[in-house]
This record gives sequence, structure tokens and C-alpha cells, in this order.
Amino acid sequence: MTIRSYKGVTPTFTQSVYIDESAVLVGDIILGDHSSVWPLVAARGDVNYIRIGERTNIQDGSVLHLTRSSKSNPDGYPLIIGDDVTVGHKVMLHGCRLGNRILVGMGAIVMDNAIVEDDVIIGGGSLVPPNKRLESGYLYVGSPVKQARPLTEQELSFLKISANNYVELKDEYLAES
Repeated sequence: MTIRSYKGVTPTFTQSVYIDESAVLVGDIILGDHSSVWPLVAARGDVNYIRIGERTNIQDGSVLHLTRSSKSNPDGYPLIIGDDVTVGHKVMLHGCRLGNRILVGMGAIVMDNAIVEDDVIIGGGSLVPPNKRLESGYLYVGSPVKQARPLTEQELSFLKISANNYVELKDEYLAES
């Protein structure tokens, strides 16, 4: 794995976290316990910060970045990801906030200052535009996303199952290293 400091700040995580050797993490990034970062993920906490909650998995080829501060936006937009979140393959998250128990489908893009409330599924290939808020308890699909329908009880349960599946997988990887 490539863990690099930027301006004296280094990514922080515990031994319960798995980071693949091909992932690159730079700067002000904090990962919660039992989270995982899979092959070819690029996460740059350079012009703001990234916070990743517990039991959250960032899958292969995803890009995590943020928005720097400016005169019109003095705080910029950090990237904040909650607990029990599954970020699918090749997802781009940029300066947004994701709550807890979320599934972001493969190839989705979530842009600056978008807010995704708890218990949401974002369909693969969807685009969440800047400043959009996704309400808790729904499936969102499309480019740009539209609220498709309420999540079923089975889908709501799956959000936690998906996160737990990746906790088990990262434990297997850690045991091998």
C-alpha cells in the first residue's frame, strides 16, 4: 500500500483496517475500525479532509477526493462517509457527505456538496449532481439521479449485510498477510 503524508499529515487507521497494497492514500484521511480499501483505490486528502466510518468498504478502482476552500466557499467540501457503507467498484466520490448504511453502485459519481442521508441505495452508473440531497429510505437511479421508489425491508437489511460481508472478507485478507 502507498500511504503518503501531505503537508505533514498522514492517513490514520487501526490494525483492524485492511488497505490493499495497490491503493494510494494521501494526506488527511481517517478510516474507522474494520473498514477496507481495495485494489487501485486513490484517496487524496490533500486540499481538505476525508473521514471514513466503521465497517465501510471502498471497492476496486474508486476515486475519493474533495474540494478546496475558496473565497466563495471558505470551508470547501470535505468527503465524509458514514458507517456500514458499501462503495462499489469504480465509484467517484468528490466533496460529498454519505450517511450510514448506504450502497453506492458500481460506476456511480457523487459530486460536490451532495448529501446522501442514511439507508439509501444509489444505482450503478448514476450521477448525483452537486448540492443534491438524497432522502433516507429510497433507491435512486439515473443520470442525474431520480428517486425511483422506497427501499424494501429486504433491501434495508441488505445494506448492513453488505458491509458485514466486507468486514469478513477484509479479516480473511488480514489473516493472510
